[in-house]
Amino acid sequence: MDYSDKHLHIISFNVPDPPDYGGVIDVYYKIKTLSDLGIKVHLHCFHYGREKSEALNKICHQVYYYPRKKFYQAIYSNVPYIVGSRQNDELLSNLAADHYPVIFEGLHTCFYLKHPALKNKHKAVRMHNVEWDYYRSLKEAESNYLIKFYLNQESKKLKKFEDELKNADSIFAISKSDYEYLRQTYENIVYVPAFHNNQQVTSQAGQGNFILYQGNLSVAENNQAAMFIAKKIALGMPYKFVFAGKNPTSALKKEIKNIPNIELIENPPFDQMEQLMRDAQVNLLLTFQNTGIKLKLMNSLYRGRHVLVNGKMVNQTGLEKLCVVEDNPKATQKLIQELMNTPFVEEQINTRKQILEEGFSNLHNAQLIAAAVFGN
Repeated sequence: MDYSDKHLHIISFNVPDPPDYGGVIDVYYKIKTLSDLGIKVHLHCFHYGREKSEALNKICHQVYYYPRKKFYQAIYSNVPYIVGSRQNDELLSNLAADHYPVIFEGLHTCFYLKHPALKNKHKAVRMHNVEWDYYRSLKEAESNYLIKFYLNQESKKLKKFEDELKNADSIFAISKSDYEYLRQTYENIVYVPAFHNNQQVTSQAGQGNFILYQGNLSVAENNQAAMFIAKKIALGMPYKFVFAGKNPTSALKKEIKNIPNIELIENPPFDQMEQLMRDAQVNLLLTFQNTGIKLKLMNSLYRGRHVLVNGKMVNQTGLEKLCVVEDNPKATQKLIQELMNTPFVEEQINTRKQILEEGFSNLHNAQLIAAAVFGN
């Protein structure tokens, strides 16, 4: 179908360039692929902590920036902070000025989802997580009491606010588990896997000599997983473990300081991280939150050799058969020993190509979205 005469508003919770963490990676490559289809994207960004982007001007028809409200400016009794802080009258005016459909990225941007000024538009919501459940999981991983209290309150508000989804014409679920959850209550749910920065599988056959754990190490969930690997898996094993990622916590640094077979690589540039994924013999990925599809999992499968995960990392993602799955730390150690001595072969690469390049391609995902918002 020719989409060259189609226009689409996308409201992003943050500036999606550079695409260097989970949520904005999905937004950035969604915009890029929709633009490649010929769709003229009008991007609306909430601007905090990241610079305005020249690169976005090249893939969007128009780009707008809005300030995100400070905490004290966005205290609403029944609206979550992540939603209330993204209320902006200029945004509403820009959205209401035409008849183009709108994609709201996450519940974060849904303040105006039911506003009467937008009642004649097709309104779609891209769900990045079941947000109330995600915040509950963050609370459980957090040790600071005040932050824990805030996350608990936000989770409760998000659960209530989720009811706003009844005002959406389409809802795009990022994982099969989210799809199954959402379809129990809402209509017009479409399963659209995560957009990512991979075009083809580049995994290399052969054998590496280390195990890699990677992620944003300042995030409580990833810090928790890294601590678990250090204490329960890496300690005492005769193999080198590499922990690589953004801003590791002081607690993690202290924990691994006396574990000689763990090397910490802080804030590696993109090219180095990509090479680490490719060179490792085992990409080890654990999570204690059964939420969405982790983009680091997609990246490891497109680029790495053996991918060893726990059950929550792949539950209902459609990627289970491409990974080795184990929850018990002792059994995980045994599997690492086996995988370190098992070359990665072309047959495994071909299986990945068949599954990833068909069902998880950005083009396929973009066509699903275009069909939903513009009709077949």
